Amino acid sequence: MNERSPSRAALLELHDERHAMREGHVFLDEKCLLLAGEMLRQLARQAALERRLLACHEAALHALAAALGRHGLEGLLVQPAPAAAGRLHAHDAALMGVALQQARWQPAGDPTQVPPPVVPSPEARACRAAFAALLEAAAPLAAVNGNLERLSQEYRRSVRRARALQDVLLPELERELLDMGGTLDELEQQDLVSMRAPRRRAAAPAGD
Repeated sequence: MNERSPSRAALLELHDERHAMREGHVFLDEKCLLLAGEMLRQLARQAALERRLLACHEAALHALAAALGRHGLEGLLVQPAPAAAGRLHAHDAALMGVALQQARWQPAGDPTQVPPPVVPSPEARACRAAFAALLEAAAPLAAVNGNLERLSQEYRRSVRRARALQDVLLPELERELLDMGGTLDELEQQDLVSMRAPRRRAAAPAGD
């Protein structure tokens, strides 16, 4: 805290500052609650998306094994791949200044329109479709992971600020208020005594 000259105006300024700090502390508490609630929602979404991604990954591994068994590695390498080109579509929102995103992967063009295979097979088609699904499942999970990271950082930052207000700044301000209030009371008592002394001397009998 900055040292201030004791005065009634400075005391009122300290009271206003304490009121603003208390309001800031209440705001930070409410912000932490909102961020924590959103993190819980994002965690639930993350769990669901992770289950979907793991299922797609398992399906892709089985499809790859089946395609390798049918064509061998060299035969599978000449199969047309799923459309790798595409676009990540992201929808932006915000909560208490924290950017939140939802994302989806959209392949460029029609993903079913691929060059005809030299040796077509159901196993190759299933492998192609499984890896395309795996790519699409990864996009929304990546967005949720980013959301959780930003929410966590802002939550920790807000908690630190709230604790600094509660444990450091507000107690210091309270002490300054008490010290200044006590100093002003002493100064006012001294002024009162100094004002009464001439009156007493004036009121005393001339012979005293």
